[in-house]
Amino acid sequence: MQTPLDTLGSTFPVLRNGDPVPDDLRAAVVAIGNFDGLHLGHQRLIAAATEQARASRRAAAILTFDPHPRAFFSPDDQHFRLTPEPVKLKILKALGLDAAFIRTFDRALAETSAADFIQSVVGRELGASRLVVGGDFHFGRGREGSPAMLKALAQEQGLAVTLVDTVQVEGAPVSSSRIRTALAAGRVGDANRLLGYRWFVAGEVSHGEKRGRELGYPTANVALPKGCALAHGIYAVRVATGPGAVWDGVASFGRRPTFDNGLPLLESFLFDFSGDLYGRMIEIEFVAHLRPEERFTSTEALVEQMDQDQRLARHMLAAATGRSFIG
Repeated sequence: MQTPLDTLGSTFPVLRNGDPVPDDLRAAVVAIGNFDGLHLGHQRLIAAATEQARASRRAAAILTFDPHPRAFFSPDDQHFRLTPEPVKLKILKALGLDAAFIRTFDRALAETSAADFIQSVVGRELGASRLVVGGDFHFGRGREGSPAMLKALAQEQGLAVTLVDTVQVEGAPVSSSRIRTALAAGRVGDANRLLGYRWFVAGEVSHGEKRGRELGYPTANVALPKGCALAHGIYAVRVATGPGAVWDGVASFGRRPTFDNGLPLLESFLFDFSGDLYGRMIEIEFVAHLRPEERFTSTEALVEQMDQDQRLARHMLAAATGRSFIG
C-alpha cells in the first residue's frame, strides 16, 4: 500500500554529485540555493526558473545542497531543518520543476572557489543554460562570490543569469530563519503565511505506550528529528495516510509531562479514523496552535482537556484556508 511520499519514485529525477545528466536535462534553467522551507521567496525563484524554461522549451531544475551548509560548519549544533529531503522533493515536484540536482556539501565543496564552482559544477557537470538566484546570493569558498561576480563568471561560460528580488511580508524579508523562529514560538499561522503553504513533517508511525488508546484517544506516534525546535504543545493538524487520504486531527508534540517526561514525540489523533498505521509513513501538517503542553494532576482532568482540544481543533480546521502539499 502506497504512502504519501511513495508517489515520487522515478517521476521526479534526482541527480547527485556528478551523476550523468540525461539529454533532456542538459541546458536546463537552474535555480540555485539551499531552499530550506521552500518559502514564498524560494517559490518566486522557482517560478522564474520554470517560466523561463517553458518559454525557451528547456527543462527547469534546482541545484541544492545536503547537508545544509550550517549543519556542515557547525556539526555539534542541532540545526532545525524545515524541509528534510523527502519533504523538499515532494514540494519541488508539486511546484512544477523537472528535476533536482543535489550536491553533498562537504569539505571539498566548501573550499571550491566561486570561479571553479561555476566552471566545473554548473557549466561542465550540469551544462546549465541559465541560472536563477536571489539578489543576495553568495557562493564559493568563504562566500566570496557575489551576484556581480556570478554575472561576470557566467558570461565567460556563456550562461545567462536572472536575479530575483527578495520577497517581503509585513515589511520584512521572508527567510528560513524567520520561519524557524515562528515555529519555535508555536506561531504556526505566522510560519504558514511566510511559507505560502501549511508546514508539514513526515515520519514512520512507531509503537508507543498505548496510553492514548486507554484514554480513548489512540494516536499515531512519530519521532521528529532531534533538531526540530517546534514549540511543545497541542496543535490542530491534518494527516495524510496515503495518496488522497487526508484526515483532520489534533496532535501533541512534547515530552508528556503528565506521564513520563520522556523524549519529544509527535502524537496525532485522527478524527473518525480506524485502522493500523504502525510502520507506515505519514505526513502531518500543522494548521493552528491550540495551547502549550502542560502537566495534569489526573487522567480525568487530562481527558476533559483533550475533549476540549478536539472540539476546538474541529472548529479551526473547518475554517482553515491555504495551500497544502500533503496526501
